[in-house]
Amino acid sequence: MKNYINMKKLSCIFLSLFCIAGQIFAQTPQELHDNLPVVDGWTVSPETEVFNRDNLYERINGAAPLFLENNFQEMTSLTYTHGDDYITIQAYRHATPEDAFGMYASERSSDMTFYSEIGGEAQGDEYGLFFFSGCIYAKMSANGELEDYAPILKAIAKGMAEKVDANAGYPTIFNAFPKEGLIPHTQAYITQNYIGHEFLKPVYTADYIWKESQLQVFVIDGKTPHGVQKILNEYFNFTKQPQDFAEGNLLVKDKYNGNIPIVWKEQYLIGAFHDSGDDFPEAIYAFLNQLD
Repeated sequence: MKNYINMKKLSCIFLSLFCIAGQIFAQTPQELHDNLPVVDGWTVSPETEVFNRDNLYERINGAAPLFLENNFQEMTSLTYTHGDDYITIQAYRHATPEDAFGMYASERSSDMTFYSEIGGEAQGDEYGLFFFSGCIYAKMSANGELEDYAPILKAIAKGMAEKVDANAGYPTIFNAFPKEGLIPHTQAYITQNYIGHEFLKPVYTADYIWKESQLQVFVIDGKTPHGVQKILNEYFNFTKQPQDFAEGNLLVKDKYNGNIPIVWKEQYLIGAFHDSGDDFPEAIYAFLNQLD
């Protein structure tokens, strides 16, 4: 079924993202610690470790740059203990809920089990669980003698996520993406350098099966039509195409990524990309125009 939404509604969706902050709490290290749920037999350690943008590398070394790209602000390390067993929580606070979701999405794995009832979404196995809620992306890991920590991890994560943002979810813009052909758990938020171009940012993406091939749909909010025109000017300058475009269906001839079909609608760019290098059929524009 086609998922139609007018551009004014789409604008309201983006603006509503900035209202979420009013519903979010349990953000500071002390708040996160004090709001951890009680779990029978387990004790919350009174000690916390806090890392910022300058010293995050001391804890996660080579992984730090990706967190910084996703506008990481502060990480609080928390611990539950049960005899010799322990569960460690690394709660990463990002600048916005989109950034926290983007970091979660960048580390998402199809090998894990997904839980839609925890935060905006969670994924995990017997010894680890990862979720996002509000501006927090949390990574939990267990060490000890139990064969399966999953029920305990889920209980902690659910309680913690609700204290951060009881209404957490995917960025609302994804409600406007077509449902037909969507590959589950592929939505992402990319803060910079989409398909290798510095001027394409930030970008909301999702993967699809369309006409028996896989592609990625993307949306860029240029804030204003002038903002979109500036992005397109840079893109068409890169491709050495005439800059006489107007709103509507466009084709960017990207020598590194193949031909990129794009629909310009007011302050938004809606496009499709796949890495096969093959051209898209003309029908791709009807598909992209479902984000209306």
